[in-house]
Amino acid sequence: MKRIAIVGVGLIGGSFALALKANGFKGEIVGAGRSATRLQVAQDLGVIDRFETDLAEAVRGCELVLLAVPMGAMRSTLLALRSGLSDETIITDAGSVKGSFVADVRSVLANCARVVPGHPIAGTENSGVEAAFATLYQGRRVILTPLKESESSAVTAVQALWQQTGAQVECLAVEHHDRVLAATSHLPHLLAFSLVDTLTELQEREEIFRYAAGGFRDFSRIASSDPRMWRDISLANQEALLAVLGHFQANLSQLAESIRQRDGEAIEQRFQRAKLSRDGFC
Repeated sequence: MKRIAIVGVGLIGGSFALALKANGFKGEIVGAGRSATRLQVAQDLGVIDRFETDLAEAVRGCELVLLAVPMGAMRSTLLALRSGLSDETIITDAGSVKGSFVADVRSVLANCARVVPGHPIAGTENSGVEAAFATLYQGRRVILTPLKESESSAVTAVQALWQQTGAQVECLAVEHHDRVLAATSHLPHLLAFSLVDTLTELQEREEIFRYAAGGFRDFSRIASSDPRMWRDISLANQEALLAVLGHFQANLSQLAESIRQRDGEAIEQRFQRAKLSRDGFC
């Protein structure tokens, strides 16, 4: 490819650009977004080659466009850039919820043959282009959820670019992706935010945070993630997230009852199952 556009040059979009450059991509990378100041920082850091704040102009003449914006901004972003798209432009994204992205695409674009939804399973608790780094996707999974009308050539092109970043690419159905990610990513973030918020409301909060050990720091690390981004993800994947949250609440209620009944055997069995599952996974 000779030219691609990245709309939203933060941690995810910026790391995508840096990874491509580090692995031999010779084409032009155009950054797009609302803030010229932030885009200038991205250009000064060598993440992008040039930038545009007019999204339609940014994508004009590009062979591929990556949308790396919050889930709540996907539809307005598509509306802003669609006049600059050609029939051959491939559109992909890095959003954490695929069902809402597909709904946004279908509501804005008349033809989805060149649309290939995607989701890199990678990130940190940091945000912004300054947090981007070239090895973020090395050895990490990227899930593509092609539509029934997605052209095979578009899927192949998106897959090849992600592989060039060092990622392992797999495909899932849209609904399956959202159920799995609700359990493995969205629920853990929700729990981390909720735990820290709960402790913040306690009278002894200063002592709690002062004497917090490594376990608390490890578990709560992702509560430093972007709250607006995770607000959008929670709302976009509402159905799947509520379903897995219901399972978790039932499990937690059972654990509370075992503690109340001083049922040490039941507690240990639950912890042992969890340990075996976690040890096997990691």
